Amino acid sequence: MIRIGLVGCGHIGTVHAYALQQLADADLVDARLVATFDDDAQRADRVARHHGGRPAASLDSLLDQVDVVWVCTWTAGHLAAIEAAADRGLPIFSEKPLAPTYAECERAAAALERVPHQVGLVLRWSPVFRNAAEIIASGRYGRPLASTLRDDQYFPIQGLYGSTWRGDVARAGGGTLIEHSIHDVDVVRWLLGDPASVSARTACRFGYAGIEDAAAVTLAYDDGSVATMTSVWHQVLSRESSRRLEVFCDDALLWTEDDYLGPLYVQTSNGTEVIDGQPPEWAQRFTVPEVFAKAIAHYAEPSKAFLDALAASGAAAVGHPGAADALAAHRIVDLAYTSAANGGIPAPFREQISGELRS
Repeated sequence: MIRIGLVGCGHIGTVHAYALQQLADADLVDARLVATFDDDAQRADRVARHHGGRPAASLDSLLDQVDVVWVCTWTAGHLAAIEAAADRGLPIFSEKPLAPTYAECERAAAALERVPHQVGLVLRWSPVFRNAAEIIASGRYGRPLASTLRDDQYFPIQGLYGSTWRGDVARAGGGTLIEHSIHDVDVVRWLLGDPASVSARTACRFGYAGIEDAAAVTLAYDDGSVATMTSVWHQVLSRESSRRLEVFCDDALLWTEDDYLGPLYVQTSNGTEVIDGQPPEWAQRFTVPEVFAKAIAHYAEPSKAFLDALAASGAAAVGHPGAADALAAHRIVDLAYTSAANGGIPAPFREQISGELRS
């Protein structure tokens, strides 16, 4: 049995613990959560009581007990946990963002590359985006011309998320762009490739220093195509986190308003095709209230894939996506912050840069 240790027992750590428990209870993986750790001992105890294992007194104590580490702390806590686990040769699943600053992201990525690892850019596992990626890569509707992705979420220091740290730039590194739209940057790069340049404008309307709550990013490509991303943290508490993607190709419009199963709509001169995504068939074995079913299945699939790879290949296991893809997304985010700080002047993607992420 693979022994899992969970570092960070807040909202996203609890989601991962829930997904891991469902996978284990359904006999879909030979793995169990055996230890939890959080700076808030009560949170570690709560997750252990509900989802398995026992709370550890320290990070070192947890590392003594496990075969693989799930890093789900706030962003500023990732690097220390990643480096400590990598120093012991332990496989690592790290949540995004990798770290608050690009320089720290480089360190985190270098540590991850030393061991089997996977990064929690979960949209890579969404059937709707897989379908879009396959269609675009096939070229059957011509070239991408212009793409837009709008991402909105209520400011996550409240409601379901109840974050204690997302309003603190020292722990988060920034606001909606790095914390939430790192997913969007990764998806757009996956669908369209590396941009030639990045430009951006950001705004801080709700009074949290260094925490942008609105960002508009433009990616320009060598072939003349363009992609725009709008990321917003608002105060509409009745509105769930939402994404809308549109990709105009020469001969088709691809669009979706759901970031997991879709459907994906493909409109051509001949009409509109509707492509529905499906969750993994094995997810039917979960004992999950319907309100949580999609979210748990979404997180369970990449977790299962990583655990399966570890079970099959051990130290040679390769997770997806890995540190290189995560670092490329962070580089785009860093360039967006640099551009915004310079009044929106485009920053070339291919020019190596480093430095703190700031809005």
